[in-house]
Amino acid sequence: MPFYHSLGQIPPKRHTQFEKPGGSRSDGPFYYEQLFGTIGFDGMSSLMYHIHRPTMVREVLESVDMTPKLAVEKNMLARKLVGFNIAPADDYLESRVPLLINNDLIFGLAAPRQSLTDYFYKNADADEMLFIHKGSGRLRTLLGTIPFEYGDYLVIPRGMIYQIEFDTTDNRLLYVESHSPIYTPKRYRNHFGQLLEHAPFCERDIKRPQDLETHDELGDFLMKIKKQGSLHSLVYASHPFDVVGWDGYNFPYGFSIFNFEPITGRVHQPPPVHQTFQTDTFVVCSFVPRLFDYHPKAIPAPYNHSNIDSDEVIYYVDGDFMSRNDIAQGHITLHPGGIPHGPAPGAMERSIGKKETQEYAVMVDTFRPLMVTEQAMKLDDGKYYKSWLT
Repeated sequence: MPFYHSLGQIPPKRHTQFEKPGGSRSDGPFYYEQLFGTIGFDGMSSLMYHIHRPTMVREVLESVDMTPKLAVEKNMLARKLVGFNIAPADDYLESRVPLLINNDLIFGLAAPRQSLTDYFYKNADADEMLFIHKGSGRLRTLLGTIPFEYGDYLVIPRGMIYQIEFDTTDNRLLYVESHSPIYTPKRYRNHFGQLLEHAPFCERDIKRPQDLETHDELGDFLMKIKKQGSLHSLVYASHPFDVVGWDGYNFPYGFSIFNFEPITGRVHQPPPVHQTFQTDTFVVCSFVPRLFDYHPKAIPAPYNHSNIDSDEVIYYVDGDFMSRNDIAQGHITLHPGGIPHGPAPGAMERSIGKKETQEYAVMVDTFRPLMVTEQAMKLDDGKYYKSWLT
């Protein structure tokens, strides 16, 4: 996030001696500074201060290939996936089901029944965006804890060590793994990084890490690290959450879809007004309840449009999505670039005269084509591409 945050104890000057209380200790008299950043030394970064060296690896265990199995590499078919047909699984990582992928991202769903507490996880390949469709709990990281609930986005920078605790066993998540950093939309920020007055949300809406956990523990701590598409298991010699303080711009955060303030107009507004996040390779938009267009001859339903340069994926969260027929919670539509799509038959006519909508949905528009996994094909209704025929 392009704004500053700090938790715990930090020295008055960076890259200087930061003494532990009580003088000399067996693990050294100073806290250990670590720079946590991306894009070399050019991207967002934070400085952390550890009780123990963050470099102590005791053992390297097995590695598991996590490469998704593809069913369709060159897709030119509109598809509808029934997302709630994904079976729940106990383990947090094993519950993840990749559905649509390219070299820039993995788009998938998960239904974990249990919290991730037996090991620690780090995605060294990608930033992660989680959308909480069902469930609540806490995202615990070495930079602090973020409580979450239905409707929350959680943005977790690559390399962030975390665990996740759920309050219930009925949890449904949308996840995106991005090989480009996830930012707020550039056009909603000034050149200092502050969100502008016309932005659909502001810094007050952001859930920042709080309640920094600091564990002074040595032992065997299992860490699972995703790197180059494989999941590597390592044993760390100290508790990963041993940070006494940190400051900077690179940290996880949360944002509720219920705090997104829609932008409306006299005639139908294009999808960019719903944009919530951006990367170099895709954007994320939030569709939320809003007043419809107020021109006397307005057509609230979206006009037919061609995705020449992007594939459009919409995850339906709640409400009555006015432009579609036969859509329910957890459904996913894929509209590939190269062919036009638009409102379902009858949707345009039904929308005329309507004053508002109560829909919630998350849209991901990619700038390169998406490939369809074998798991996604099991969820495909097989007939959605014909839904515009009358």
